[in-house]
Amino acid sequence: MQPKTTGGEHRVAIHLTPTELAEELNMKRREVISKCMEMGVPIFNGRIDKTLFVTSLRQLAGQAKQPQTT
Repeated sequence: MQPKTTGGEHRVAIHLTPTELAEELNMKRREVISKCMEMGVPIFNGRIDKTLFVTSLRQLAGQAKQPQTT
């Protein structure tokens, strides 16, 4: 099964170690692992899906900016 394509582009999952992901996103390794646990992003065989992590991080940041209504 091939990944879905759009406009001739191939979408490929990018799985990085917590250290590699931290370096790319200018974060600390512990922070990456902590955020994975908080957001429910799996670490499978010591690797994290970068796209899933970044998307989840953006959603979390967007939710934090919205005012709470009670």
